[in-house]
Amino acid sequence: MTREEAKKKATELVAKMTTEEKASQLRYDAPAIERLDVPEYNWWNECLHGVARAGTATVFPQAIGLAAMFDDEFLKEIADAISTEARAKYNAFSEEEDRDIYKGLTMWSPNVNIFRDPRWGRGHETYGEDPYLSGKLGKAFVEGLQGNGEHMKVAACAKHFAVHSGPEAIRHSFDAKCSKKDMFETYLPAFETLVKDAKVEAVMGAYNRVEGEPACAHKFLMEDVLRGEWGFEGHYVSDCWAIRDFHENHKVTKNSTESAALALNTGCDVNCGCTYEYILDALREGLITEEAIDRSLIRLFTTRFLLGMFEPCEYDEIGYSEVESKEHIKLAKKAARKSIVLLKNNGILPLDVTKLNSIGVIGPNANSRASLIGNYHGTSSRYVTVLEGIQKVCDKNDIRVHYSDGSHLFKERVENLAFDDDRISEAVIVAKNSDVVVLVVGLDETLEGEEGDTGNSYASGDKETLNLPASQMRMIETLEAVGKPIILINMTGSAMDLAFAKNNDTYGAILQAWYPGCMGGKAIADILFGKISPSGKLPVTFYNSLDELPDFEDYSMKGRTYKYMENPAQYPFGFGLTYANVEMTGASLENEENAKSLIKSDNVYDGSISVRANIKNTSGIKTDEVVQVYIKNHNSEYAVRNHSLCGFKRVGLDAFEEKEVTINIPSRAFMVVNEEGKYIQDGDKFTLYVGVSQPDEVSVSLCKVNPLKIEINL
Repeated sequence: MTREEAKKKATELVAKMTTEEKASQLRYDAPAIERLDVPEYNWWNECLHGVARAGTATVFPQAIGLAAMFDDEFLKEIADAISTEARAKYNAFSEEEDRDIYKGLTMWSPNVNIFRDPRWGRGHETYGEDPYLSGKLGKAFVEGLQGNGEHMKVAACAKHFAVHSGPEAIRHSFDAKCSKKDMFETYLPAFETLVKDAKVEAVMGAYNRVEGEPACAHKFLMEDVLRGEWGFEGHYVSDCWAIRDFHENHKVTKNSTESAALALNTGCDVNCGCTYEYILDALREGLITEEAIDRSLIRLFTTRFLLGMFEPCEYDEIGYSEVESKEHIKLAKKAARKSIVLLKNNGILPLDVTKLNSIGVIGPNANSRASLIGNYHGTSSRYVTVLEGIQKVCDKNDIRVHYSDGSHLFKERVENLAFDDDRISEAVIVAKNSDVVVLVVGLDETLEGEEGDTGNSYASGDKETLNLPASQMRMIETLEAVGKPIILINMTGSAMDLAFAKNNDTYGAILQAWYPGCMGGKAIADILFGKISPSGKLPVTFYNSLDELPDFEDYSMKGRTYKYMENPAQYPFGFGLTYANVEMTGASLENEENAKSLIKSDNVYDGSISVRANIKNTSGIKTDEVVQVYIKNHNSEYAVRNHSLCGFKRVGLDAFEEKEVTINIPSRAFMVVNEEGKYIQDGDKFTLYVGVSQPDEVSVSLCKVNPLKIEINL
């Protein structure tokens, strides 16, 4: 069904509704209109990394882990599996006449906000700090969700539009100050990609204001940019109870009636919340017109017709057996394997089962299901924790596994409470009786997450430091003194300060495991024991200190992320080791003269060029590797401080195999954003760096693979 056909049907249906019926359909919990055979519908559903909050579903790695795969093709496959489960659950629930929250086909995912500051508690819901990576992955996720059938499989939603990434504690009243350059260079590109290229069906507005205007009623962002410049045709939804913030917290309106009118008139079509209960009051007071109501309703029912809700649909036969199927569990395990990032290895990994008698598994996240799932998650019928994954391997090889949780996940020393560190001595005993220690630390969704949705009340879900909780650090310091070799596994959704392990020979290896999903423990064990090689890459920068960053409330990009930072990273964006040795053996522009002509032409904004790269596995170990291309503009005053990711390709390499890969580079990468927020052609000297990491000194020294340079002079 085309959008024009769906819109025609929506227009005809809306014309049959009374004014009261129309007003009722602008709420996220829209009631039935029985006389028109319109069933009740709840617009609120979630599928950030699997169908969420509606019972059993496959739990894939959290979004930040999916980003660490650097694999848009596989992410699209995952999203297709998620949409299959969503359809299966919708079909089953509909048969039971259950149309409650989290049971519809409008999925409020993905989150393509930029993870600009490691303190942000919701950062692990995103695809990281780079707008190109976020756009590329977000596009794949949207396309996988929405499908390419006669009807839309599910409707995806790009959120939170726009300029939104904390702080959580003040999000309902915060005004994000942002230059036009930062807005169009960093905060908007991923949204543009999802709207223009992926044809995302919905966009969700953020809680905060942007330069004084609330994001859910922002004329410039919603009318001029989203629907004007980008041509968005889908529907716009408010974040939940965000419109109430207009009068209660932002103070831009006096009451609910004015807030409802402001949002509707600016193009917010459906209200997650209760403020649109005042739509009829706004109509009676002349603050809105019935035409404005119709405009939004036609958009909403166009989506419902596109989803095939009022006629037979090719997805109606998807059965409940698709929910958490064996095939989807395999995908979750494969995703977890691809997402885990090896940050350090002195040769201790992979572990040799023939040389081990005992392993100590220690740490509050070692046997934790909560550390597998992140937030916005479904419920798996089976989880494999790190401890369980290791035990399964060791049981087969007659290796003894000793276990202690070692510390509380988060518990500060309280005077006269002796039990605060009551588990440390057991951890010491375990370490002394083990050949090697696997130390599993980190956070979970109760310590980093969303305001109002987390136990981290002192920071409303955000982190105040980059340090692990003090209770864990006391355990860590005590274990270090034992002297046994330690493999550190950090399970967090964000960058932490891991200097204590990076610069300490006691730690033979460090793995960043994120929140790896239901099969996370199995995937981690596969990596520890060498069944597969780690191959994830960091989608965020690990900083040495928060002192390097501006204030959390400062939305300027100066000093933030790999593109603008002024100091060396602890672990850089794009970095990740494997067990193999690879080298780049060649890199060149395809059709160089044509490429240069395109870069200089009027079509540069939407074109692309191709880079050919040769990569060789010089070891006997099979691995995946991610070829990355970065661009440096050498002579424009508007260029980013360092360099920018402009292409990537995950490559599978057998032992001693060499491959040639082609990577498409958007020609817009050769443009810059000026202070007015406009993309312009400026500069005539560029370098493309083709490697397996950034071209910065830290990355090259850690991964020991020199990127190749392609010099382009126009």
